[in-house]
Amino acid sequence: MDSSGRAGADQAASMRRIGFASLVGTSIEWYDFFIYATASALVFNRVFFPNFSETAGTLAAFATFGVSFVARPVGGVIFGHFGDRMGRKSMLIVTLLLMGAATFLIGLLPTYNSIGILAPLLLVVLRIVQGLSVGGEWGGAILMATEHAPEERRNFWGSWPQLGSPVGSILSAGVFALVALLPDEQLFSWGWRVPFLLSAVGVAVGLYIRLRIAESPAFEQVKETRSESRVPFMDMLRNYPVPALLAVGAVFYAIGGFYITNTYALSYGTSQVGVEQSVMLIAIIIASVLQIFGTLGGAGLADTIGRRTVILAGTAILLLLPFPFFFLISTGVTALIFLGYALVGFFGGISYGLVGVLLSAVFSSRVRYSGISFGYQWGGMISGAIAPAAATALVAWVGGSFWPAAAFLMLYALISLVSMYLISGRKYQTEIREAAPAQAHGVN
Repeated sequence: MDSSGRAGADQAASMRRIGFASLVGTSIEWYDFFIYATASALVFNRVFFPNFSETAGTLAAFATFGVSFVARPVGGVIFGHFGDRMGRKSMLIVTLLLMGAATFLIGLLPTYNSIGILAPLLLVVLRIVQGLSVGGEWGGAILMATEHAPEERRNFWGSWPQLGSPVGSILSAGVFALVALLPDEQLFSWGWRVPFLLSAVGVAVGLYIRLRIAESPAFEQVKETRSESRVPFMDMLRNYPVPALLAVGAVFYAIGGFYITNTYALSYGTSQVGVEQSVMLIAIIIASVLQIFGTLGGAGLADTIGRRTVILAGTAILLLLPFPFFFLISTGVTALIFLGYALVGFFGGISYGLVGVLLSAVFSSRVRYSGISFGYQWGGMISGAIAPAAATALVAWVGGSFWPAAAFLMLYALISLVSMYLISGRKYQTEIREAAPAQAHGVN
């Protein structure tokens, strides 16, 4: 093999390591985050809010779930700042440790019956720590993949961190499906703790893998040219105001829509329709498996025919699915519920898999961590924090009909589609690796 062939093989091997490290790390982070979401739908109303009615207890549990979304933008600013100044890799180590510690401690929390109001208060504190961690994790993982990847395969490798969401969902739903087999007395006394305590194993594995990967070459270029921004977040807002706002809208369905389909719909199916918990959890696993195929298939196709075409087509299809999705759940028929989740999982994967690469190509290297974190985390706070609780309240307000939740989900898809259409135009898309020393430049 000649030198060019060896270089190509080395680059491919390096990308496989980077892709795998991004996948493992984000899988662990999202497993930790989703475990809480699943528990808030199925367990926390009885463990931490036992004196409430069923609906009020669920709303209270979803409120603690939503608190983390307020912390996510803060985490995005903090870790974005240091990620743009000190490097992507170091921030990924810190966020992984923070998330793992918070999740493990949730598994050790006393319940309301043991220590009263202090129990839900401590739960909120730990959920805030989880939010801070996720706020910094996503941007760093995306950039490690996209900034290492060759241009011709950037969509494919940039989608790998996005696989952490369905993999984390599969793991969290799978573990909860197993503990849900326990008798209620055991489930609500100690069984619910097991998924949280298992996080420690994943964190150890993820930490080992992340310590072995190299820093992003795009950030190395910034460091070598001493072109770091003094205050990346402010530079990003000053030079990229319109793309930053469009980035917020672009992720509305990816985040808010996810928590409607995977958190609220889980509660709706079990409490309103009367579907067994195990059926709904298996449906979520099916959606997550199909999301993996949609993510990889869509990303591979984007490298062939163009990212803009694929992401807009995938998101447009999502606009048509909310009412069929909730109708299929409302039938209570297992096969139809599985079909509904399969559809939103596959087409959601196409859209979600490419959004990280889409946003990465908007901002220059010196403020990119701050820029994509701002879009993703503010979009997540606005759309995701209220989604389960708002859908629960609206459906209860109309007497149990699913149509407000479906309309809510459709609105999120529309906002994402319009934002993606605007931000994916030539005006805002740039090269991820600058040929010249990275400098901020206005594009508004």
